[in-house]
Amino acid sequence: MHTHFMDKLRNYDVSFSGLKTGKHQFKFEIDKTFFQLFDTEQEFTNPKISVDVFLEKHTTFLEFVIKINGTVQLVCDITNEDFDHPVENEIKVLVKFGEEYDDSEEDVITIPANDHAFNVAQLIYEIVALSIPMKKVSPNVSDEDLEILEKFSPKEVEEEEKSDPRWDALKKLKDKN
Repeated sequence: MHTHFMDKLRNYDVSFSGLKTGKHQFKFEIDKTFFQLFDTEQEFTNPKISVDVFLEKHTTFLEFVIKINGTVQLVCDITNEDFDHPVENEIKVLVKFGEEYDDSEEDVITIPANDHAFNVAQLIYEIVALSIPMKKVSPNVSDEDLEILEKFSPKEVEEEEKSDPRWDALKKLKDKN
């Protein structure tokens, strides 16, 4: 089972060992089978995403630019309708060679010196996940609907409790005495 999963993940390996120094481009098309490779809480419904991976190979390191473009189906928080949300994003990563895999540095990933390929699956996954908004609002929702929603969002409710007009009236009476 696990090896099968690894094989699927290998589809997103960018093999660089045979490449000349200079610029190279790889393309991936991503759908829901890709997201099933990840143990994720987040719903990725009907994703249709193209990924362009630009690799610039230098003698001692690799430079990756990964761009995603496409749509993911989301459910609107307000109307509960499905809608296609456009995702477009890019990430730049430097890949260096070292003793072992290390991604603790931001925008720099170290991979073992004897690796022949760099797997972009995790990065693609992260870019897509970052492109999905916390508030999912369908483009069909009007500004008026949004204003109504804002009125009823929990943040507002607390403030209203603090200054309830009836209490204000009572306070005024108290102050007069």
